[in-house]
Amino acid sequence: MRRTQDEIYREGLQALRDRLGRAGMIRFLQQFETGHGNYARERHKWVDRMSLEDLRTLARKQLPRKKRGVR
Repeated sequence: MRRTQDEIYREGLQALRDRLGRAGMIRFLQQFETGHGNYARERHKWVDRMSLEDLRTLARKQLPRKKRGVR
């Protein structure tokens, strides 16, 4: 028996809901949301204004601090 795309979609949602619950199903589906806008264009708005020293400073702030005497 051949199923339509709509039937497969509905059965898939039902399987996710049965296995993960409603909240788990929603969290799973959110992983595949495409978003909006142009990431490359938005990234250039802030990256192009940063110097190499700015990037180094930002990286230092993001790295976990080592305990004294521990290497």
